[in-house]
Amino acid sequence: MRENTRKLFKRIFEVLKPPPDLKLSEWADQYRRLSSEASAEPGRWRTEKAPYQKEIMDAITDITIKKVVVMSAAQVGKTDAVILNPIGYYIHYDPSPMMVLQPTIQMAESFSKERLSPMLRDTPVLSERVNDKSRNSGNTILQKIFPGGHVTMVGANSPASLASRPIRILLADEIDRYPATAGTEGDPLLLAAKRLTTFWNKKEVNVSTPGNKETSRIAVEYEHSSRGEWNTPCPCCGELQPLKWGNVDFDKDDLSEIRYVCEKCGVISNEIEWKVHFKEGCFIHEDPENPVKGFHLNTLASTLATWREVVEKFLKANEEKKKGNIELLKTWTNTELGETWEEDGEQMDEETLLKRREKYNCEVPEEVLYLTAGVDTQDDRFEIEVVGWGPEYESWGIKYAVIYGDNSDMNNQVWKDLDIFLAQTFARSDGAKMKIICTCIDSGGHRGNQVYKFCKARFNRKIFAIRGSNDSAAAYIQKPTKNNREQAYLFTLGVDTGKSLLLQRLKVEEEGPGYCHFPKDEDGKPYSPRGYDEKFFKGLTAEKQVLVYKKGRPFFEWRLRDQGQHKRNEALDCRNYATAAIEITALPLKKPEEKTQAAGAKKKRKRRSNGGIA
Repeated sequence: MRENTRKLFKRIFEVLKPPPDLKLSEWADQYRRLSSEASAEPGRWRTEKAPYQKEIMDAITDITIKKVVVMSAAQVGKTDAVILNPIGYYIHYDPSPMMVLQPTIQMAESFSKERLSPMLRDTPVLSERVNDKSRNSGNTILQKIFPGGHVTMVGANSPASLASRPIRILLADEIDRYPATAGTEGDPLLLAAKRLTTFWNKKEVNVSTPGNKETSRIAVEYEHSSRGEWNTPCPCCGELQPLKWGNVDFDKDDLSEIRYVCEKCGVISNEIEWKVHFKEGCFIHEDPENPVKGFHLNTLASTLATWREVVEKFLKANEEKKKGNIELLKTWTNTELGETWEEDGEQMDEETLLKRREKYNCEVPEEVLYLTAGVDTQDDRFEIEVVGWGPEYESWGIKYAVIYGDNSDMNNQVWKDLDIFLAQTFARSDGAKMKIICTCIDSGGHRGNQVYKFCKARFNRKIFAIRGSNDSAAAYIQKPTKNNREQAYLFTLGVDTGKSLLLQRLKVEEEGPGYCHFPKDEDGKPYSPRGYDEKFFKGLTAEKQVLVYKKGRPFFEWRLRDQGQHKRNEALDCRNYATAAIEITALPLKKPEEKTQAAGAKKKRKRRSNGGIA
């Protein structure tokens, strides 16, 4: 009887004893197997291949650490090391209820099928605990049950899944891609974290490649952590330092060897020489006593990608930036440097545009196909810009003018002067006389009824009233209405959309599609007859994009840069309205030869349809 009691207590103690003192990196090296679907080198996991992963993994299974934050580049193996390995560890060594939070339900399903199931299948200590082949065991795509716990995959866009049973381990992946709110329930990360409250030994792991600085969840989490940065010793002097993009040395015309300049001793060493010493690297924490452990590293520190790949992506992104497309550079900053992209206050500098001015040696350059005008209405004046448009929205500033006068009465001279200005012709370099084919006049807030009356009488000249939409995400050009006292055609413009479009075009650095030309007056003149002086460029660059929040959702709106020298924005509005005018015309902006070929083809078709008679 006593012997049986002893055996019973022995079995009870074996079941209740704490898990072995085994770190996550040690568990992975001993038990984890990589699958052919997810790795170029399937087989046994080896932490030494990516030394920076060791401290991150061991922090996750450190009982004294409640929260781990990883803000990193894309190609560092973070999904395997920081999501899959912990799942395997807790299934095998410390059974617990777990939740894997993905941005969407669809991504949760893909994670389960493409990453988790292969690991469960190919890692023996896991396959014997999770019967992933049989649905009769209670396992589904989004939930795997094992003795002592379960792992549930959910989407941040599903409030119902976030309100499920309590969990001990939360593994939140790519948190910068989560929606601002899960339905009407609030922030999905906070909702998921509430499921941890009943466990004293809870663990939260937040992982992500960062996005925009103003909306980045992972950046906020990292800022409130210990802020650990991966440091590598110099091959020459041995001094530890983070690998920074600014110290990468390469010849863009010859990428056969890419080197790095040591910040301490200045010696330049190649990639192989640096990476040989990666196993001697470590994370240096800015706030080491912080109970939340944060880790940051970029692709330069990765053993899973080459420096040449990083440089090639940068060069491609930089070429696109010169064309006015910054999306690739944003992506490169996020996914290669593991850093946020700052868009708040994106703007153009007037000095840059002033230096861009060029001598036309004619009133209208020969490349111009059409002229449009934008008119900003103030109580005591009209401000007007005439813009020339060439192929693929290449533009030329032709004239900027201000007509002063009291415009409260349609009989006042200022309205006659405006009419004369818009009716004038401009001489092109080939001698052609060009008229303004479309004009947009602001009617919002200043002299609206007078503007409607003026425009209605000049409908045949395509002079239209416009007003701005209050919706920052509104379409640039909306269907016109006659909902005004004069029954004049009125276009509502998404002015913020138009300003964003203009900002991108002003950033184009090479002549061609989208490039903006500005005229330079003859030397020695005390004023600018065309109107493109310093005051104009201060007005053109008077506003910047500012990120604001409305009901928890981020969006951009345009605001004045400051209340000093940039407080007048009429030049920006005029260019915006002139751009809207060319869009309203819907005329094709093709290269001359393309236009000629298209006309020729059309003529041939007409001859065929008329029995060969043109």
